[in-house]
This record gives sequence, C-alpha cells and structure tokens, in this order.
Amino acid sequence: MSPDQSQRPQNIAHTEEDSDDEMWDWDIRPKPSEGPSAEPLLSEEASGERGRSSYEGVEVDERARERRRHEMRSRSPTSASARAENRKKYVMAAIFLVLSLVSFVVQTETAEYIQLELGWQKAYAMLYLTHGSWVVLWPTQLLILKMRKPNTPWRAFLTGHLSHIKTTAQMIMASSTRLSHSQVRADPKYYMLKRIAFITCALTFAGSTWYIAVSLTTPSDLTAIYNCSAFFAYAFSIPMLHEKPRALKIGSVAIAIIGVLVVAYGDGGSSVGENETHSEKSRVLGNIIIGIGSVLYGFYEVLYKKVACPPEGTSSGRSAIFANTVGSGIGAITLSVLWIPIPILHWTGVEKFEIPSGEAAIMLAISVFSNVVFSGSFLILMSLTSPVLSSVAGLLTIFLVAITDWFIFGTPISTAALLGGMLIIAAFVLLSWCTWKEMNEEKPKVEDDITDEDD
Repeated sequence: MSPDQSQRPQNIAHTEEDSDDEMWDWDIRPKPSEGPSAEPLLSEEASGERGRSSYEGVEVDERARERRRHEMRSRSPTSASARAENRKKYVMAAIFLVLSLVSFVVQTETAEYIQLELGWQKAYAMLYLTHGSWVVLWPTQLLILKMRKPNTPWRAFLTGHLSHIKTTAQMIMASSTRLSHSQVRADPKYYMLKRIAFITCALTFAGSTWYIAVSLTTPSDLTAIYNCSAFFAYAFSIPMLHEKPRALKIGSVAIAIIGVLVVAYGDGGSSVGENETHSEKSRVLGNIIIGIGSVLYGFYEVLYKKVACPPEGTSSGRSAIFANTVGSGIGAITLSVLWIPIPILHWTGVEKFEIPSGEAAIMLAISVFSNVVFSGSFLILMSLTSPVLSSVAGLLTIFLVAITDWFIFGTPISTAALLGGMLIIAAFVLLSWCTWKEMNEEKPKVEDDITDEDD
C-alpha cells in the first residue's frame, strides 16, 4: 500500500449505523465478511473483458468500485435518511427540553425553599455541590447504556464505549467526521481536558456572579439582566460559530428578552421593600456584576458548542453520549479544584461552612439531583440544536416557575407574568421553526466514506 493510500481519510460517522444501541460497536475498518469489500475484486472470467485498474500489483474490479460509490451516494445528506436523522434529532431535543424544564423548576423551588424557609444560605457551597454533582452524568449514562446491552460482557462493553468516546473527541480535534489514519492515532485526552477546564472556568464565573449580585440588587433586575444571556449567546454565535445573522432569529431573541423584561418590570418594577433594602449604589454595582455574568453565560454556551460538541454530520446518539461525558468532566474539575475557596471563605467569615441536616439535607439532595438532570439535558440540547435555541428555551422556565408557584403555593400569576410568558413562548416557537427550516434547507457538510483521488 502506498503512503497516499494509507493516509486516505475515512468517514467514521457513517460506520456507526446511527444506532443508539450500537453506539460503541463502531469500527473504522470494513469487516472482512460483510459488504462489497468481502467480494473478489476481479473475477477470473471477467479479467480479460473489463477495464482494469492496477494498484500495488492488485487488479481492482471497476464495477465493484462503482457499486461502492453508488452506495455512498445513496446515503446523501439530502436523502430521506438525512431528513429522518434531522427528525430524530429534533425528537430527542424535544424530550431533553421537557426534562430540562421540569428539572429546573424543581431545582428552583427547592433551592428557594432551602434558603428562604430553612435558612441554609450558603451560596458558594450550593454552587460547588450543584456543579460538582455533574460528575455522575457519565457513570449514570454508562449504566443505562449497559442495560441496553445485557448480553455484552462488561470488559468488552467498556472498551468499546471508551473507544467510541475517544473517536468522538478525535472528530472534534479534526473538526470533521472524516479522520485520516494519523488523526485516528492522535491522543485527544489533553486536548479535551484543556477545553473542558476552560468551559468550567466560564461556567463557574458566570454562576458566581448570580450569587454575588443576589444580595446587591433586586430580584427583578437580577432576572431581567441575567436572562439577557440569550442575546449574548446569539451575538457570540456569529463570530465563533459563523452563524449567519437572520432577521427571524434576531426578532425571536428580541421578543424573548422583551418577554423577560415584561415579567420583571411589568407590574411597576421593584417594590418599595426592595428599594429600601438595596441602596442605589449597591443596586448599580449588583447590576454591573450580573450584567457581566449574563455576558459570560452566553459566552459559556457558545464556547461549549464550539470546542466540546461533535461536528456537523454526527449522529444524535453520538452527540448525546459525548455531551454527558463532557458534563462529567466539568463536574470532576469542579470537585477537584473549586473546593479550595471553601476553607478560605470559612476562615474569613464570608461564608461559614456548615453541613445541612434534617429537612435541609433532604431538600438539598433533591435540588442537587434536579440540577444533574437539568444540566445533562441542557448540555445534550445545546449539542443537538444551537446555543441560541437552548438559551431561549431556558427562558420558558420563568413562566413555568410562576405557574408552579400558583398551583403549589397559591401565588397568583400577574398580568405581566402571563403576558411575558406568552411572548417567551411565541419567541421559542418562532426560533424552533427557523432552526427546523435551516436544518432541512441547508445541505449538511457530510463527506463520503470513499474518496477517489486523481494521482
């Protein structure tokens, strides 16, 4: 085999068969007993009648090569199978959207109950526990996938699963589903570790600003400014993800932010009690801090999509599996590094370390579990769709929390909350339609398994 042939790229994305049950059964080499590659390249009878192509002394059957090219073309991204994959991707995204919304509502209600009713106000400790709990995403995913393969030995299953994750990371390194032999041999561990650490820093700084600003500014300002991250997610998507500015998308994001502002200020802005609690100076400082957090959270969402999501053409199952793997990496870095400020905060008296007990411990466990479900679902949602759609979808939780308060605690929904919620829902529906239209109109950049190169 010549050096040119040995370096010819292969499209791994097509060999996985896009099956969730067989996510780990990929193999970049064709099996000797399957497919056209198992057939003789040139029969003795036809050797004198067909055109011949010699390569390294081996005669190649042109008809077999044409058959293989035809099979590759039959899997064209514009075919019905590509449309079915888009449909499958949106169905999966819808499922994880519902999971993320429900789990976020549970997390919000339990966190509020812990801090306001039970008096366990440990902002940094809650940040550390919630983000650190993401470490269980990959082990949980592993168990679920193993349950779908009960007859596969654990050793073989784990080896195949880790190889599958390694290949996905190599795709991210190459920014393509098509890997050359040199790219297949590359070790992606340190490459991905640096990027996950960068994502963790962006997420932690963004989350920290919320906890810092919560005591400086009003809840209305906090809600309105922090949820403007949808706008910054779209702004960062244009230079970082090369997203084309589209009027409908810009309009959708604008409508969503207007909805948030209506919810926050529609009933006359901050109440008298809020203004008495927060001085004008501290409120301005808090708004600046939460504004920085809004920018950072939008940046975090786009950064995750840019450096930790598989390229276009990757199946939805592969994308979902790798999203939870990245989530576990974020959790592991959080647990191993971000414990350092806890004793410092304790010794300085900024936040005394205190282990919750009784009802507070139970509610905290529920809140942390809900955050794990929300975070895993939201990472998958961003991987399958886009940071902009995911960010606008997250705004739906504002309306859902208001409805939950009405049903459980009897807190009436204000006119402003109802109107703002309707605007957010309308924006999400419009943005979803725009995204679906793009997925079906734009031709995905998916390359064939076989590339015939002219020497």
